[in-house]
Amino acid sequence: MKKLIFLLILFLPFKVFGYSTSARSAILMDMDSGKVIYGKDVHYVQSVASISKIMTAIVAIENSDIEKEITIGDEILKSYGSGIYVQIGEKLKLKDLLYGLMLRSGNDAALAISVAVAGDTDKFVEMMNDKAQKIGMKNTQFNNPSGLDEKKGNFSSAYDMALLMSYAMKNEEFRKITGTKDYTLRTNKNVYKWHNKNKLLSTYKYITGGKTGFTKIAKRTLVTSASKDDMNLTVVTINDGDDWDDHKSLYEEAFGEYTSYMILNKGEVSILGEEYYAKDTLYLKNDFKYLIRENEKNILKLKFEINKKRKYKTGDKVGVVKVYLGDKAIHEEDIFVKKGKDEESFWDKILKWFKHD
Repeated sequence: MKKLIFLLILFLPFKVFGYSTSARSAILMDMDSGKVIYGKDVHYVQSVASISKIMTAIVAIENSDIEKEITIGDEILKSYGSGIYVQIGEKLKLKDLLYGLMLRSGNDAALAISVAVAGDTDKFVEMMNDKAQKIGMKNTQFNNPSGLDEKKGNFSSAYDMALLMSYAMKNEEFRKITGTKDYTLRTNKNVYKWHNKNKLLSTYKYITGGKTGFTKIAKRTLVTSASKDDMNLTVVTINDGDDWDDHKSLYEEAFGEYTSYMILNKGEVSILGEEYYAKDTLYLKNDFKYLIRENEKNILKLKFEINKKRKYKTGDKVGVVKVYLGDKAIHEEDIFVKKGKDEESFWDKILKWFKHD
């Protein structure tokens, strides 16, 4: 089997911007590509407090019916710190607890969610850690669903938490909850009106979600997400006394510096000079977009590597396209084949005949 290589080079601009925070560790990441725009000790492991609840929420959403009604049990007696102050015997939906978890950082909500989803808190924590491994959070260990750290807290890094937020924001229900400013709930015992603690939702128009956190050990922790002009970013700061301003400043710099470019489009792909599969259709299964500086002078390269297979069928992988920014590989996408070109249908031929009549 022979391999054919085709190279496409694009010239794009270059400019250097300065980014900074007062955080112990921080990161600014493109949620679509995983590109790290700014980082400060991104893999430093420390207590992360209530931003842990992002994982609590996504695990609950993915593993349970959030519309199901639950009855609050005595598990909430173990709760302390911030809460939504639900009562034993109170009836509400799992969805309602998720709003209380994300908007008001309810530690009682976290415990009630863990029992409702997994049967007990320990099993739920196992689910949290399993999910962390699947996402690629290599420096993370969850010990509870709330983030409290007086006994045994949750430990992670800015990078891992950015991976988590990028993953969670792909879920429609999570996006809806984390982006909600106010939520009103009436139960058999009380009426609740919750306002989101993430004040950037009300003060910075591009914010789409996030989660606050604070303990004496972790200090201030904050995860947010923001979108503008087809750019979807997340910022994580840990132990940052000026987190609101830092997040806004990082977003403003990135939005001013970068533009989101669609580098690869899913669907049929044409490769100049490729003739081996001339009678077939080569295609990609995914789009790939990447943030590029408007005045960048680096070279963006697309390198197509095609395998000349003697035997193949529709759906087989027959090559890859590698994307380079300068000498740095930033992405790789598989190329697939569909045997035979799509032929013009009978009705298409009839319509074409009438158009030329």
